[in-house]
Amino acid sequence: MTVKQANPSKIMQIGMGFWASKTLLTAVNMGLFTHLAKGELSGQDIKEKLELHERGLYDFLDTLVALGFLKRSGLKKTSMYSNTEDTDLFLDTNKPSYVGGMLEMANNRLYPFWNDLEEGLKTGKPQNETKTGGAPIFEALYADEQKLREFLKAMGGIQMGNFMMFAKTFDFNNYKTHCDVGGAGGYLATQVALNNEHMSCVSFDLPPVEPVVLENIEIMGLSDRVSAQSGNFLNDDLPKADVITMGNILHDWGTDDKKMLIKKAYDALPKGGAFVVIENIIDNNRSENAFGLMMSLNMNIETPEGFDFSAADFDGWAKECGFTQTAVIPLTGPSSAVIAIK
Repeated sequence: MTVKQANPSKIMQIGMGFWASKTLLTAVNMGLFTHLAKGELSGQDIKEKLELHERGLYDFLDTLVALGFLKRSGLKKTSMYSNTEDTDLFLDTNKPSYVGGMLEMANNRLYPFWNDLEEGLKTGKPQNETKTGGAPIFEALYADEQKLREFLKAMGGIQMGNFMMFAKTFDFNNYKTHCDVGGAGGYLATQVALNNEHMSCVSFDLPPVEPVVLENIEIMGLSDRVSAQSGNFLNDDLPKADVITMGNILHDWGTDDKKMLIKKAYDALPKGGAFVVIENIIDNNRSENAFGLMMSLNMNIETPEGFDFSAADFDGWAKECGFTQTAVIPLTGPSSAVIAIK
């Protein structure tokens, strides 16, 4: 009989995980990977470009090497640094595949708020700007064009892989029209149109978003099949469409509002129409999708009532609202699309 030896390594790895996280977030925030996308640089070159002090320079850069985010030849004074394939593709701000917008927001906003997770768990109240009298997150974002653009870029970056995969995987053959509710920068609507030439798409969001959506639609040359429509999904009826999508929308709200939004989607769909929710869907056993569960904790910090959910949760709400069947399509990483058919 063998006895499994207890090992504290995972405890220490996760417990001190903020070291690695903050190192990467700092590199993203300073634009290190964008500089390196133009070609390898010496440690001294990086020191000058990022205005760093000599003391922590090589510890910082070599930590990124050890974590797998940079490549290096030489050592210290003779070192030359370059991006890995992943950081070159996903962390260069000049590439459309850039996902660092979400990491910038994590560094600049979320990181300090998570220090108050314990208080959030004890009180059930948000721990963001509202805690010190600031405006709720969405009200503050939509009131400031620059912050709004940064937020839309962040959301588009983190979801782009999911939107692309969904647009290629979901069977649109029996549908003609699509509406993305809470469409932000129009990234999902444009991906659906780009990958399904017969589809006409609408990105539906609040009025301040419309100029950003129209810019993105024009850049992609899809003005003939993708449009922007302004409205408030909490107060207004949703536009009629054969397929209605919501990406990272439902988790912002409590149970009653979730059901209200699902019912609005049901009412706007024809018989046979599809309602699709793209989120970090938690596994039904609530023991595997750690990112989805932590995203739900993030909703505790960011919103008054929001939380993430499982496919089983969604199935119950959807059928309560009148949908007849649901299904799940796995997407990238911890994300999935849950689908309800009317």
